[in-house]
Amino acid sequence: LTVFENLELALPGRRNLWRNLFSALSSEESDRIDTMLSRVRLSDQRDQSAKYLSHGQRQCLEIAMLIMAEPKLLLVDEPAAGLSDDETSLLVELLLELRGQQAIIVIEHDMEFVRRLEAPVTVLNEGHIMAEGEMEEIQANAAVVEAYLGR
Repeated sequence: LTVFENLELALPGRRNLWRNLFSALSSEESDRIDTMLSRVRLSDQRDQSAKYLSHGQRQCLEIAMLIMAEPKLLLVDEPAAGLSDDETSLLVELLLELRGQQAIIVIEHDMEFVRRLEAPVTVLNEGHIMAEGEMEEIQANAAVVEAYLGR
């Protein structure tokens, strides 16, 4: 599918086979997709097959698809993995823009990325909560340092 078609399928109500086959996309839906394409810097790839996108572009497309689906909870696992600095910055901006619109849980090991989200942090170790708080508290926590840095 093209980048545009991927976002179209992510729209609420577009998961129905009959709707996709026999219902035209409204101008509002099309505008919403074009706005998202611009926001994630994929406008130039609008009609390109998604399989030809770079890894970072695919990550942006996947996040855009999640946003288009309007979930109540957005759970993203290691979204910054393999992204360039510019792509990481774009992803941080997107997640910050979503604050207040839906609950977001980010599982991430890139601590600079986590810091830029300016959100409370929960550290898990062996399936249990080891620490919770602001990033500065977490980084100063001796148990966290021991568990993750082996000091």
